[in-house]
Amino acid sequence: MQLKRNLLSAALASAIALTATGVQAQTAEATAEQNQQADATELDTVVVTGIRRGIESAISVKRDSTSIVEAISAEDIGKLPDVSIAESLARLPGLAAQRVAGRAQVISVRGLSPDFSTTLLNGREMVSTGDNRSVEFDQYPSELVSGVTVYKTPDAGLVGQGLSGTVDMQTVRPLSFDAPVGAVGIRGQRNSLGNAADASAYGERINASYITQNEARTFGFSIGYSHSTTPVQENQVGLYEPWKTDARPGLPVGTFATDGMKALRRTGETKRDGVMATLQFRPSNAWTSTLDLFYSEAEQESTANQWEVNTQYNGNFPCNPDCVYSNVELRNGSFAGGTLTGVYPLVRGMYNYREDEISAFGWNNEFNTGSVRWVADVSWSKTKRDEISLENNTQLLPNPQLDTIQLAIRRGSFSQMAPGLDYSDSSRLFLANTIYGSGYGKTPKVEDELRAIRVGASFPMPESLSWFTDLDVGLNYADREKNKRQPEGSINLGAQGISAIAPDLQYGLVDLRFAGIGYIPSWNVPAAVARYMTFNPVDDLDYLIPKAWDVNEKIGTAFARLNIDTEWGSVPVRGNVGLQVQHVDQSSTSRYFDRGRPAGQQVFPITRGKTYTEVLPSLNLAFSLPAEQTLRVGLAEQVARPRVDELRASLEFGVDEANGKPGGSGGNPELDPWKAYAFDLSWEKYFGNKAYVAAAFFYKDLRTYIYTEKREGYDYSGLLADYPWPGTRPPLQTVGSFTAPYNGKGGSLKGLELTASLPLNLFSDVLEGFGVIASAGFNDSDITIPPPPGAVNSVGSQNIMLPGLSERVYNLTAYYERNGFEARVSQRKRSDFIGEIGNFDGDRTLRYVVGEDVTDAQVSYSFPEGHALNGLSVLFQVSNLTDEAYQTYAGTKDRPLEYVEWGRTYLLGVNYRF
Repeated sequence: MQLKRNLLSAALASAIALTATGVQAQTAEATAEQNQQADATELDTVVVTGIRRGIESAISVKRDSTSIVEAISAEDIGKLPDVSIAESLARLPGLAAQRVAGRAQVISVRGLSPDFSTTLLNGREMVSTGDNRSVEFDQYPSELVSGVTVYKTPDAGLVGQGLSGTVDMQTVRPLSFDAPVGAVGIRGQRNSLGNAADASAYGERINASYITQNEARTFGFSIGYSHSTTPVQENQVGLYEPWKTDARPGLPVGTFATDGMKALRRTGETKRDGVMATLQFRPSNAWTSTLDLFYSEAEQESTANQWEVNTQYNGNFPCNPDCVYSNVELRNGSFAGGTLTGVYPLVRGMYNYREDEISAFGWNNEFNTGSVRWVADVSWSKTKRDEISLENNTQLLPNPQLDTIQLAIRRGSFSQMAPGLDYSDSSRLFLANTIYGSGYGKTPKVEDELRAIRVGASFPMPESLSWFTDLDVGLNYADREKNKRQPEGSINLGAQGISAIAPDLQYGLVDLRFAGIGYIPSWNVPAAVARYMTFNPVDDLDYLIPKAWDVNEKIGTAFARLNIDTEWGSVPVRGNVGLQVQHVDQSSTSRYFDRGRPAGQQVFPITRGKTYTEVLPSLNLAFSLPAEQTLRVGLAEQVARPRVDELRASLEFGVDEANGKPGGSGGNPELDPWKAYAFDLSWEKYFGNKAYVAAAFFYKDLRTYIYTEKREGYDYSGLLADYPWPGTRPPLQTVGSFTAPYNGKGGSLKGLELTASLPLNLFSDVLEGFGVIASAGFNDSDITIPPPPGAVNSVGSQNIMLPGLSERVYNLTAYYERNGFEARVSQRKRSDFIGEIGNFDGDRTLRYVVGEDVTDAQVSYSFPEGHALNGLSVLFQVSNLTDEAYQTYAGTKDRPLEYVEWGRTYLLGVNYRF
């Protein structure tokens, strides 16, 4: 792997070298001097607060762990350093976030897509509001999370672990506090894109937490609440995918060009409320009982007003009369600008409402009977997602009118589209059956439920086995069921036909001048549908049947782990060696549509699945070297469960009437998991719990990967026996082609991670209060992914790199903290990657995403002890300080797809601790 160095990576390498030599000697001298002074003087206790408290707590977690981990710790109760838990995670070494709707939402660990990692809450696996396994972290209020540990190496006792990593979010343990404590926070926020006719640019965040214990400290209780209202503000220019080389009047033969363009302004708001509660009961050292409750609900409502033009369709395909290009500008064989005549633009209103709900319960009981410790844990979590997606199409009257448009497609900035006609007059735009129809709608629903029970015991090892301190054994059983439904249908005009939109339903004009369009009307889409149109979504039509499925997984896990605490020569060694055995019973139920049978008799159920067992050994060793150095080694065999949508039993098949050959496509409930051998090596140098530097290398040999591909030689004889055959005559053959996800050849993934967390007074007292946290990650893989057969996508027909993999990921936080004043600037940067997004059909689409460089800043002041306002702190934050845009492209940056601005977010607020 060739590693490209920049200023940040060079600085990290220099920091590691410096701290291993000069600073180490300086620290040793300082330590000796301090020890001498301590013999003669009783030192006062120093209470660390603010950002330093969070940093030092996280360093302690990393240093004391027997695995290779990264950690985040709250600075105080209800006070993580970032606006969301996802943004905090994205600052950890080896992790990167993908933004959705302007928010960091899903996390890639070590260059693998979010589906390769697993998310836990208080050690228990969580379900997801998305279509697959990856957790949408913006559903978890950061104010309710006290810390996060990311396990980069497996541990036999860690149930529910992922292949790339395991993210464990933790809430507070009330009996870990010495006294009752509470906190309240209030923040107002504003988006820089400003107000709109139908939505405000302002929002708020409110949180409150309280922790208490009885006097005997046998009972503790904590509760937290978080509320946020966040404005949705978006400016977007988008181009149709994929870019094509079809012959077009006025374009040179072989020119890549898009089939259409759009510009939109999206506005709305997201409301989220979250509650967590923990009860701890410890009547004696023999029994501790802990009950965890978590609930979060979020509602997002938005309206997008869009101007759109198809460059190949104006009521006829191809255009008739011709859509003709002139004054053409090319860039590397791709259309970059010119004049286009004969097109028929559209003004569209789109409405989306989404409601998410997460519920989680966990009850843990720990018993100590002599030298044996017993644990019993039961848990349940469930998510529900309901959506409504509506669109209206309007027509410019009188009579449909063709337009002439000036186009300019620029890299790195908004594309410009200047129409010749005026689309700002709402009295001339009518709901009509346009060339795109009158409208379309969907009502997707997703439910995900997981029930689990775990029992375990820890036994001390005999003195004859001096390497090992104890043996942990246990059993875990998890039953997970996820289902998706996606009713859809056309939104048709009512009996009145073409309709003007009444003034009471109009919001006003929307400004699309950022894209050269000018102004277009906006209106209340759901009210217009209710007043003028009919919408009856269904899910039993032939093309909708495969979109509905249930997937069930029953996983039994047995584990045994020997914990190590010994010395090899003069070197102390900690760690563990263990084994997990997983037995998986997976199945899926869907439906098949037979076009050859009479109406009402065309839908048949399908249930398929398989069982398998995996044996997963793991080893973690931490060698304590002189001068607070630690060398860690990890070896393991790992698995990751397939994507849930890939396990669906959905099935479509038919017969080629010309030759009688069968063919079909669908999911694959008989998939094996992703599998890998993993090797990890990490060197870490600590300075107490105040600072550390580290260099880590990882290598994963993925023995298998899951690809969607078309395979010949598929035997349909089983399907022919179980299901009626569609078409006018039976197939002449029982062997044909089938397109589905399959287990295929894997490959290698490797990377290097450099990290430094340094208060700068290590180098000079003049720098007291200043500090930096920096990391650089370099990833490489020889795995390439073929595009799905026959799919229309932006990645083209060539093999692509692993989805989610950025070859370079950088994070830098510079801070100053002294006498109650704090200031910090944080930057996270990643190179280009293949992102996974939902397309119009609700399926996964792969797109090239331009690398991002997102910067946040914060200043705050906490009033000191003895002041009348002691406990109060004021803060000002800016998220996305440089207004970094989100950009995608089709194979090359000369063929852009999306350019999206979400603006900056300003937050001003106060926190009060009591």
